[in-house]
Amino acid sequence: MKTDLSKAAEILKSGEYTCVLCKGEETVTYTERGVKPLLDLLDSEKGLNGFSPADKVVGKAAAFLYILLEVKTVYAPVMSLSAIHLFEANGVFFRYDVSVENIINRSGTGICPMEEAVKELSVPEEALKAIRKRLSELQSRSA
Repeated sequence: MKTDLSKAAEILKSGEYTCVLCKGEETVTYTERGVKPLLDLLDSEKGLNGFSPADKVVGKAAAFLYILLEVKTVYAPVMSLSAIHLFEANGVFFRYDVSVENIINRSGTGICPMEEAVKELSVPEEALKAIRKRLSELQSRSA
């Protein structure tokens, strides 16, 4: 019998989704990139306690959001060292294929803006505020 995490990882590896969450027979999938699916889940107040997500890339910002979502395990093909440390400190089981020092922005020119926003933070609720603020700044620049 597959674990929820194995099932989520298998669905993620199919290539159709950027984020997959499984718990028993329930599966939730997303195709949006970045932290948007996690913010949507937080905003929906859908209880994800006990879900196991598989996500394309997990950095510190995403790790904070997963902690707030109260998931039990996380898998990512790519996971940052800061996300690993955060999961360890918060008792979240995790698996990854490759660990990296930093998550790089989409243009490949520097560190991801979400990672920059939370790099000095250690409290999930503060990180959530910083992530929302950075997203708002980025959206107003592109408008």
